[in-house]
Amino acid sequence: MKILVTGGAGFIGSHVVDRYIELGHQVAVVDNLSTGRQQNLNPEAGLYEVDITDADELEAVFQAERPEIVNHHAAQMDVRRSVEDPLFDAQTNIIGSLNVIQSSVRAGVGKVIYASTGGAMYGELQYSPADERHPVNPLSPYGISKHVVEHYLYLYKHVEGLDYAVIRYANVYGPRQNPHGEAGVVAIFGKLMLTGQQPTIFGDGTDTRDYLFVGDVVEANQAVLESGAGEIFNISTGQATSVQQVFAAVAHAVGYEGQPTYAPARAGDLRHNVLDNSKAQRALGWLPRVELPEGIALTMEYLRSGEVGTPPPA
Repeated sequence: MKILVTGGAGFIGSHVVDRYIELGHQVAVVDNLSTGRQQNLNPEAGLYEVDITDADELEAVFQAERPEIVNHHAAQMDVRRSVEDPLFDAQTNIIGSLNVIQSSVRAGVGKVIYASTGGAMYGELQYSPADERHPVNPLSPYGISKHVVEHYLYLYKHVEGLDYAVIRYANVYGPRQNPHGEAGVVAIFGKLMLTGQQPTIFGDGTDTRDYLFVGDVVEANQAVLESGAGEIFNISTGQATSVQQVFAAVAHAVGYEGQPTYAPARAGDLRHNVLDNSKAQRALGWLPRVELPEGIALTMEYLRSGEVGTPPPA
């Protein structure tokens, strides 16, 4: 098939591109390279250096490529930035996604696979683990903007016949994650420890998350190519891991013997988040397979390789 992947030079999107190409699909990538990296891009994928908020340029890409499937990963994904600049977050995640959806309709796309969030979607959980029917009460503009697009996809399926599948990710980690950003505690801790610096834990370290290895995310993106029409799926491990446990696991993997510093919790951060993945198991035959120690070891191996480069300029 012809597949267009937005954000295909980014952390998760680039791994998805790799898998689609391995499967023999023809893949084009739309990425403005603001957070994506040229080094992540599969050489067999064509790159359009286009911002999804530029409706005209994006439309030209869709008309040129005429993809059968669109995998939409391009996003503003920093919770802290969404709190500080909700207009930017909405412009990228809502308006940009609407551009993708409308161009998909005009180009005759058969299906949009939308990378959503489970980590920020539900807010503080009323019950745990949260399934897809859990009330949606985001506590950040990022969670709101990602949820809004799910409604637009539902609308366009019923009005225009555009099929879709929504995959709500838990806290994804793994090779190619940026260790210099505000998100991605495994990569951030790992890079600091490997360079002899002391990591900071925001809060008391007892906050829990559902940490999912990027390779398992790729399997989910493969599964929804031909399954899950018009459905929403949590993609997760269903297991709670505290920040303190992550610190200990990363320290063990790299041989770090120091202790963290502590700072106040940040706006938009949740106390606890764990997702029920049983629907994905039933409908997609998908299961997470990489345990946290193995995933952290693979991530540290990547960080040791030095491929992540240096921090972006301030």
